[in-house]
Amino acid sequence: MNRTQPAGTGPAGYVLTVGESMALMSADRPGPLAHASTMSVGIGGAESNVAIGLARLEVPVVWVGRVGDDALGRLVTREIRAEGVDVRAHVDGGAPTGLMVKERRTASSQAVSYYRAGSAGSRLTAADIPTAIVRGAALVHLTGITPALSAGARDAVRALIATAREAGVPVSVDLNYRSALWSAEEAGAFYREVLPLTDIVFAGDDEARIVVGDLDSPEDLAGALVAGGAGSAVIKLGSQGALALVDGRTYRTPAVPIVPVDTVGAGDAFVAGYLAEHLDGRSVPECLALAVACGAFTCLVPGDWEGLPRRAELSLLTAAEPVTR
Repeated sequence: MNRTQPAGTGPAGYVLTVGESMALMSADRPGPLAHASTMSVGIGGAESNVAIGLARLEVPVVWVGRVGDDALGRLVTREIRAEGVDVRAHVDGGAPTGLMVKERRTASSQAVSYYRAGSAGSRLTAADIPTAIVRGAALVHLTGITPALSAGARDAVRALIATAREAGVPVSVDLNYRSALWSAEEAGAFYREVLPLTDIVFAGDDEARIVVGDLDSPEDLAGALVAGGAGSAVIKLGSQGALALVDGRTYRTPAVPIVPVDTVGAGDAFVAGYLAEHLDGRSVPECLALAVACGAFTCLVPGDWEGLPRRAELSLLTAAEPVTR
């Protein structure tokens, strides 16, 4: 059985994100997972993290995905929808919703394990993404995770990008390499295939090297990505901030100094912040400033997306008073 909502289009000026979101289980305190007596249940997924980040920044957004006909699938769709995202979830009765598990082995380190082989999300096809939804979007945002899930998902991403390009809809791609899903060689070949079809590419410096080789500086990496066909390139540098190459000009911004609690999801938050300002016609420095602020916010709270800020909260990072009355 496969159920989905009516196709149609989304709210005016919406961003379309497509990908797998999973249920997330995490131990409530540091220590070996084998000895955890309680665990919290939530959700996570790169594309839905970006969607939630955009929604909190007042950008209309549509998320398309596939979940199992199970309790975890209902959890995923309910949580994303509750954040103001227009959810177009295909319910697949023949496969389960994917699951990821976080183990915080020490107070400062954690490991994430994925149980997504044969999941509903990995069975995404081009038919799951209505053409009208793509053509009506202000921007399509994808990651390198979805094409790594299966050959069918990879073809769905190719078809989605082709439809967007034909309709004149800008495309942004966060490389988001996952070594557990495919090799660097496989990923690099696909990234190079879609790079000329991408208006904005986001990458960590290590991810960029998968595409363009072992170049030394972020400036060289961004330049090589643009030379490979991307319209512009944004290099995420974690605690060192970020760099963007746009229209032949290089921009750099420092990170917001924080003491991180959980860094998972920071890259997705960064992308949401950058795209929100970009869609509002802001300058590249403004895009980078909001991007690093959103990344910092997310690192201050456990979870993949729970710490994503709303615009009214952005001043909290620089507030002198710890209590607001």
